[in-house]
Amino acid sequence: MLEHLSSLPTQMDYKGQKLAEQMFQGIILFSAIVGFIYGYLAEQFGWTVYIVMAGFAFSCLLTLPPWPIYRRHPLKWLPVQDSSTEDKKPGERKVKRHAKNN
Repeated sequence: MLEHLSSLPTQMDYKGQKLAEQMFQGIILFSAIVGFIYGYLAEQFGWTVYIVMAGFAFSCLLTLPPWPIYRRHPLKWLPVQDSSTEDKKPGERKVKRHAKNN
């Protein structure tokens, strides 16, 4: 069973993170407004809390797992560079000097 869990993707790209954050905030805001209005009309603050909690649970279900909608723009990583600069001794490396601004 654990090998099935390790094969699940666990990352989101940056645009997916932004989308998830916007969805999360929108759902919370919508449920807060609906909950406030319904609780006001029903004169029961408990209904307001229940509706906001349901909105929170729904938004967590939509935004916390890395659904494929959040992985549409994967990062393009740079290729691995040769480590020849790390093998050189400190005296053999070129020293980069910056020009002084007067």
